[in-house]
Amino acid sequence: MRIVIAEDDALLREGLSLLLAGEGFDVVAAVGEPAAFLAAVREHHPDIAVVDVRMPPTHTDEGIRAAVEARRVQPGLAVLVLSAYVEQSFATDLLAEGAGKVGYLLKERVGRVETFLSALRRVADGGTAIDPEVIAQLFAARRAGDPLETLSAREREVLGAMAEGLGNGAIAERLFVTDNAVHKHIRNIFSKLGLTPEDGTDRRVAAVLRYLDGTRR
Repeated sequence: MRIVIAEDDALLREGLSLLLAGEGFDVVAAVGEPAAFLAAVREHHPDIAVVDVRMPPTHTDEGIRAAVEARRVQPGLAVLVLSAYVEQSFATDLLAEGAGKVGYLLKERVGRVETFLSALRRVADGGTAIDPEVIAQLFAARRAGDPLETLSAREREVLGAMAEGLGNGAIAERLFVTDNAVHKHIRNIFSKLGLTPEDGTDRRVAAVLRYLDGTRR
């Protein structure tokens, strides 16, 4: 798997490079500012980019904007965003195109190596991996009239776990329910969100994106 890293903190950038190389990944570039990141994407055509939200020159949202541009340069590029804080606006920017292959983790998760690597692989494989703290804040920010408000409490728990990237078996284990119960909840979620097999989309990814994008409404 070919990876480009965009992180302005030199120590974290080097640490990520060493970690990923040690796990057998091909780190084709590790850079510290947005222009160099976009140049690396154009040159190397990576499978996934690991991008810091706040980068030079203003250290606000340069990383997010560079990630959005990188997905225009290379459609289908998987992006795992890292941030020291919960940036709720990322959902409206990075997920606006309605595609998968997106992850958002707080930087503290990088220290939990297996959690970080698992999220990286899920995103590269076409899924999502959203930090539980981000999920909690997005739920809190939903507005009245949002279709997600029709979900039951248990269905919200299931959808939140899906957003984290958990499979049905892992969701069942976390919630202490059977696999059949998880399947039933997911069918209900699809129905309430108006996601049908005829849509021609991955309904699991579509439901997660609808959930993450809920604060736009």
